[in-house]
Amino acid sequence: MLKINPEVQKALLENKPVVALESTIISHGMPYPRNVETALAVEKVIRDNGAIPATIGIIDGDAIVGMTPEQIEEFGKRKGIIKASRRDLPVIYAKKLWAATTVASTMIIAKQAGIEVFVTGGIGGVHRGAQETMDISADLQELAKTNVTVICAGAKAILDLPLTLEYLETMGVPVLGFQTNELPAFYSPNSGLKVDYRVDSYLEAAQIIKEKRDNNLQGGILITNPIPKEYAMDDTIINAAINEAIERMKSEGIHGKETTPYLLKTVTELTGGDSLDSNIQLVLNNAKVGANIAKEYCQMRK
Repeated sequence: MLKINPEVQKALLENKPVVALESTIISHGMPYPRNVETALAVEKVIRDNGAIPATIGIIDGDAIVGMTPEQIEEFGKRKGIIKASRRDLPVIYAKKLWAATTVASTMIIAKQAGIEVFVTGGIGGVHRGAQETMDISADLQELAKTNVTVICAGAKAILDLPLTLEYLETMGVPVLGFQTNELPAFYSPNSGLKVDYRVDSYLEAAQIIKEKRDNNLQGGILITNPIPKEYAMDDTIINAAINEAIERMKSEGIHGKETTPYLLKTVTELTGGDSLDSNIQLVLNNAKVGANIAKEYCQMRK
């Protein structure tokens, strides 16, 4: 089921830094051709910072670790690609389907391939109103049990951030702030919420990863990296757009795994595309940080 790109396989065998990337951002997160342009730009940032990118997606039931530019292009244009989390994987494999990997399923496949560091935009979390709906992303459970380090700009701003932090604490997931004491709020560097610990260098982050693995402490690590201030959105504007998008979602009866793509698309429309621009910039910034942490981690394992 696992097809690893020869370049990625060679890097893993030689203890060179590899960074996993998800494919939901291509098929469900952005319109074509921005989705493909962004995916390739993220890969370039990772290469420019000394690591090998491994974009993960599922093609005809095979998990591809290190998609080619042609495969990424097809993912960007193809209609009907399934959004795959943990529960979906056995069905997708058995039915030989095409599927895009979420944070949860990317973590699973990255761990199977032997990749420690995974870069994304924002993780899923506890949705607003989850006290009634029980809508909680499978990403949080995956972080609790799968040994992969996730670099992100916090949880997506459409979520209930305080409850997401509480859930991660309950699951024993360390939430680290890269050069910040505050949990980033995706489109904004500030949320008013404290992270568990601050890390100020790539080396310090790599040391924490190594200690967790050496001491057999199961589960992921979440490293939150704020969006650069010059690309951040005004809190009033983005919060108004999110609230409007949530109201529209409720009126249209959207729920389950369609929630996040719907909200992100609607917020993009309501902000005139500004939120999409911010989204792209924060992913590129995360790619730089992830590549450098992966480099330091590989150095330690020599």
